[in-house]
Amino acid sequence: MNNTIKLAVAGAVLSAASVANAGIIIPAGDWTLDVNGNVNVYASMTKYDDTTEVAGGLSGEKSGTGADDQNQTIGTGLLPAWLGFTGTTRQNDLDVSFTISMQPTTSDNAATGDQEAPLFRQAFLTFGDASWGSVKMGKDLGIFAGNAILGDMTLLGVGSNAANSGQSTTLGGIGTGYIYPAWKGQMAYTTPNMNGFQAKVAITNPNQSNTALVATTRQDRFGLEGQVEYTFAQGKVWVSGASYDVSDGTYDWDATVMDIGTTVNMGNTTLTAYYYSGEGVGSTLFGGGVGTGNTLTGGADMGTDELGNERDSDGGYIQATYVIPTGTKLGMAYGVSRLDTATNDTTANAVLDENSRWTIGAYHPLTKHLNLVAEYNAIESQDHGAGATSGVTAESDTISLGAILFF
Repeated sequence: MNNTIKLAVAGAVLSAASVANAGIIIPAGDWTLDVNGNVNVYASMTKYDDTTEVAGGLSGEKSGTGADDQNQTIGTGLLPAWLGFTGTTRQNDLDVSFTISMQPTTSDNAATGDQEAPLFRQAFLTFGDASWGSVKMGKDLGIFAGNAILGDMTLLGVGSNAANSGQSTTLGGIGTGYIYPAWKGQMAYTTPNMNGFQAKVAITNPNQSNTALVATTRQDRFGLEGQVEYTFAQGKVWVSGASYDVSDGTYDWDATVMDIGTTVNMGNTTLTAYYYSGEGVGSTLFGGGVGTGNTLTGGADMGTDELGNERDSDGGYIQATYVIPTGTKLGMAYGVSRLDTATNDTTANAVLDENSRWTIGAYHPLTKHLNLVAEYNAIESQDHGAGATSGVTAESDTISLGAILFF
């Protein structure tokens, strides 16, 4: 099973022995091919409590007093359906591998059911040795906030944004506790494991930002991401960060962020705590965005105002899970992502203040590979208000029932 899926399984399944340690192994000459992935499907039922819209909010709304206050969807959760291929070999005293994966959809809103294109989230090679570490080149999950998403229990479930029927994925805890690490072109080095300590550092594609207005030909350096992690018998603790120097052709700004997190296992109980703080990085997708004349182009949750002035943001989540004698993992989590206004955020625009989430979940290993999932998610969004209007608040509640199968 490729590294991302392995980490996802380890972080989300925790102590429930509900998936295999590898996919379908095929010897092929000098190579060993691992075919792996998952299929997951959830029926989600969402009820909206408010008719007003929060710019940049994740709670959703009825979109008017005459609109329906409920929505029903069938689709994937935070993980897309996945089909991955990893090949490994040992050549010239080097461990060499490649990984290529694709993520088809399990639902679609089009009349034909053929509108959504598959994702392609991974295409990278690695080489290295246990004595000196490893090098990765290609597209894979970003380093900053990677542990945050892989430790989120909604990785086996739904989290927020379930009401967007027919999409490739929901958001899980993205934007309600951590920023999306995204899938990035990178050249990364990971040190060998030194008595539990391990570090990784990468240069990344500098043109990846949460706005179409960022000029792809005017970035004066690579993005930088790194992490230091210490693993011990009962868990791990880590610190990671990212730094980007962004330009849209008119304005320039820095997008910088740091985080710290820990996961501790105590018998059948697992506790996770995570916190991040940054400037110019937004609250949901990583990056800043600019518009014109106080009209943000989808920018209420972005890292800058329309003149490229950086907004501060922070957030985090706490999570507790417990595996009962039947093998069912029960969990509860609270997460919040907050965003401050910047210099030119005037009363003419209502910038996102915060998105928060309560999750209660049950994840039952029906077989070695198949998990049944039940989740309740309560999402609340609030903006900073505009003019004499106080901040607008919107809330929604979602119940999701489904299953995820790993192979």
